[in-house]
Order: sequence, then structure tokens, then C-alpha cells
Amino acid sequence: MRSAFVSLSVMEKDKRKDGNARIQAKDRARCSFCGKELDGKEPAVQGGDGAILCRECARIAQRYFAEIEKEFPSKGNTLDPIKLKKPQEIKLFLDQYVIGQDEAKKILSVAVYNHYKRLNYSSERHEADQTEIEKSNILMVGPTGTGKTLLVRSIARLLDVPFCIADATVLTEAGYVGEDVDSILSRLLQAADFDVAQAERGIIFIDEIDKIARKSSNPSITRDVSGEGVQQALLKLLEGTDALVPPQGGRKHPNAEMVKINTRHILFIGGGSFDGIERHIASRMNRTAIGYKKDKERRSADEDGSVLKYISPQDLRSYGMIPELVGRFPVLTWLAELDHAALRNILTEPKNALVRQYKQLFAIDGVNLEFDAEVYDFVVEKALEFNIGARGLRSIMEAMMNELMYEIPSLGVKEYRVTLDYVKSHFGKDLSEKLKNSR
Repeated sequence: MRSAFVSLSVMEKDKRKDGNARIQAKDRARCSFCGKELDGKEPAVQGGDGAILCRECARIAQRYFAEIEKEFPSKGNTLDPIKLKKPQEIKLFLDQYVIGQDEAKKILSVAVYNHYKRLNYSSERHEADQTEIEKSNILMVGPTGTGKTLLVRSIARLLDVPFCIADATVLTEAGYVGEDVDSILSRLLQAADFDVAQAERGIIFIDEIDKIARKSSNPSITRDVSGEGVQQALLKLLEGTDALVPPQGGRKHPNAEMVKINTRHILFIGGGSFDGIERHIASRMNRTAIGYKKDKERRSADEDGSVLKYISPQDLRSYGMIPELVGRFPVLTWLAELDHAALRNILTEPKNALVRQYKQLFAIDGVNLEFDAEVYDFVVEKALEFNIGARGLRSIMEAMMNELMYEIPSLGVKEYRVTLDYVKSHFGKDLSEKLKNSR
């Protein structure tokens, strides 16, 4: 007859399918705690030094540890609360790196504050409090180069939480060429240095999310593996589920090592330009052309392209996002297209302003670099001409400064001023064609 004793000392060496390991029982064993005599048929636990724990004593020990767990929680399963800033403090921090977009900053600051306040509250609340606060993912809509990625990256740096950027254009439905949706979690896990607990409270920014929209608002009758199929695959991740992902990324294999990540506390932020969504907004608001002329009384009072401020979930559905996905992004915000004044400030005002970066690069070589004010206006006008937003400012500056960065280190000069004549002479036709094709 098989013994009812379980040995702790050999449990790791001789595991059975049920996780237990058995040893031969002594004839007249006694519990080392209560002294009860055991006949070998009653379940018991035996330690490596011969100590034996009967079932009743084991139950008492289990209740004891369950009671003191609240006062002395396990250090391996808890994390320090996130040092959270107030919404106004978050916005002031964003103002140092992103010019304009005040409305988006306010909405984003409040949403992020509420999310991590909820996370800290959930880890500290008592069992008597049954209130459960659901998370609110965020969707940002705005033209390219308006600061969507920079906003999210700056918030992640402020909160010091794991952060990754996923490109939605390479995602496909599981089983097809491309990356699975679960590969997003692998990137976050790598950003968290493979600490699952840290990754489970990180931020994932899904860029170009508008590229997975289906071709029309009607359901597709054929399999759309890179559009509607990806939206369907994202649903559970956004809401919260236990996902098994390969830690190093790549495709899942039956024998590959998997890591379980719960996405319930991961903040998902989607961003996309949604090119042409203004037509859906205007159609909903009855501001489009009627017949052969426009009704001036129904035209928008905002002729600066800020019709995005009226965006609603209905417009996203008309654009090709499935209702289930739209519902999992309850916080919706927009970013306005940058004007001349905003682009000029981006060149000089933020902590990471382009002009400051170039001055620092030359200062490392001992050169004091200065710019004429007309140079800034020229760069901004070119960025507006080619409609490439703030991201295009660097392309223009790099092209104009490349010759200087090549020559100055060898000339031994201590000071140099960039003039408008120099900039115009180094802004050739080839660069203009390149910028046109980059839109």
C-alpha cells in the first residue's frame, strides 16, 4: 500500500503528475507539532530532517498565514505604488516638451492620472470595499507630426513605467504572415527587463492604429487579416486577459517557453492620423457641400481645420473601426494641425528643441553656434509647404546643417552664425523632391 506521507526533501527530485512525491512511512510516526500518533494512512508532510506535520496542524498553519498576510504581505508579489503626479503637474511637465495641444494634454493628463490612481487604489483597498474601477484606454486622433508619440513618451518618462511603441501596420491576424497581436506584449516585457509585475502596469502605444480600419463601415464578407481581423484580435488585450507570450518575441511554438501576462492594468493608448475623417465629421454635422454649392450658413465657423474637435465614436465607426474596438477606447481626444507660430516655437522653446540640440552638438566641439531669426521662419515655411508637421523640421534642419557639421570640426573656429543666405544655398531641388515624396 502506498504511503500517505509527502516528503518535502525529495519533492523536487521525484515529481509525479499531481505535483506530489511519496516516501515510505515509518512504522509509528508522530506529528512534530501536536505529538499525534500517525498510522501511515493519514495524509501528512515530512521535512528533510524527519519532522512531520499532520493534516490538522497544516490547516492551522494555513489559516495563520492567511490572517497575517494583510499585515506582512509577500515582498515578491507586491510593487511600490507609482509616484503619481496631479493632472496639472502632468500637464506642466508635458508643456516642457510639447508645444500647443492644450486640450489633448488636459484630457491625457486626467486619463493617465485616473488610471494609475485606480491601480494604486486597487493594490491597497480592503476586501470590504467591493467597488471596482474599470480602466479607460485612450485614443488620440491628429495629423502626422502633431506630437502624439512625444506626448505618450513624455508621460511614460514622468511616471517611470515600462513603455513600448507598437506599429499597427505590421500586425496581422494569428496564423498569417506578419506579427501577431501578442507580440506587442513581448515588446513591453522586454522594456520592463522581463519583470512581469512591472510590465503589467506599463503603457503600450499602438501607433498608426487607423491603418487597421476596414475599407468601409460594413462588415467584410472576406477575411481581412490585416484590418478587421487585427481589430478583433485586439479586443481581449484591451479589455484585460491572461495572455501567453514568448518572452523574446516571434511566433508561438508548442514547445516554446511562454510567459503569462495579465493586461488588466496595462494602459493602451492608440494614435493615428485618420486621414480623411474630417469628411465623416462634416457629413455627420451636415456641413458638406449640397448640390453644386455650399450652404454658407451651415459651414463650420472653424476654417482652420479644427473640425477634429467635434470628433465622436460614430465618426470612427464610419471610418472603418469596429464598434467593439471603439468601445474599448472610452477616452477620445484630438490634436490640431500645427500652425506657423507653433512650429517656430517647437524649434526653440522645448527642453529638447532642435535648435538646442544642434547648439549642444557644436558646443561639444567647442563651437558657439548661433542662428539668425530669419532662418527659423524659412524652416517653418518649408515644413508647412510640404505638410510634414513637426517631424519634418528635423529633416529640413539635417539637410541644411550637414555641410556645416562636416566642415566645422576641421576648421578650428570657435563661433559660427547660420544666415538665411547660407540656408537657401543649401536647400536644393533634390531635398525639395525628397520632402514632397515623404508626405
